[in-house]
Amino acid sequence: MKICGFFNSRKNKKLSPKTFRNVFANMIIGCLLIGLFALTYAGGTLNASSTSTNEAIYHGNINSKNISLMINVYWGNEYLDSMLNTLKENNVKTTFFVGGTWAEQYPELLRKIYDDGHEIANHGYYHKDHQKITYEKNKQEIENNHNLIKKLLNYDMKLFAPPSGSYSQTTLDIAKELGYTTIMWTRDTIDWRDKDADLIYNRAIKNASGGDLILMHPTEKTAEALPRIIETLQTEGYTLTTVSECLQ
Repeated sequence: MKICGFFNSRKNKKLSPKTFRNVFANMIIGCLLIGLFALTYAGGTLNASSTSTNEAIYHGNINSKNISLMINVYWGNEYLDSMLNTLKENNVKTTFFVGGTWAEQYPELLRKIYDDGHEIANHGYYHKDHQKITYEKNKQEIENNHNLIKKLLNYDMKLFAPPSGSYSQTTLDIAKELGYTTIMWTRDTIDWRDKDADLIYNRAIKNASGGDLILMHPTEKTAEALPRIIETLQTEGYTLTTVSECLQ
């Protein structure tokens, strides 16, 4: 304002060299201050956005001695009782990511998992490929399963594992919008494909590290390998717990 006023009051007068230099210096200083402020503000904005990126979680706290044997359940009931008994005998709690259609078919087994003190989490309703479905379908898969488990157990799930590990940024954004953290895994036993208890065991315990999220399913060979997996990891000093505990 002072600079503009100066020019207006003297628009018909000739400026002396000294006065002109002073005015020009003030203009340069003003421009530099404005530029510095703009860069500082932009830098703060960029830093804030870079730390708020919505991402999937692949491991828990690596500085802890916690490991989670996360179990995805979308089919069958033949081997779950055996696995639940093994977990109870060894005083292990874990997280079961359950599918909606499975929960509807086996509500008593779902209730048993919950009553045994395990964490219940969301595995979608129809086991869709979340990377390939629309925004609305992504939302329906997560939300419909959430509402079903809320109805059956009066329990609000907070963790979501996309079926087959397939997701998009849309999936991550919708999950967050619905109050969910998207969970992947650190290591996969691939027990649904390889029906070999020794192979499943080795994949679960090899190079074990704090914060590991070990993916498995309720298969016959997983039920067979589970006691050995638990014994080995506990002997190595790890605490086997839920995914939520593992993340802390």
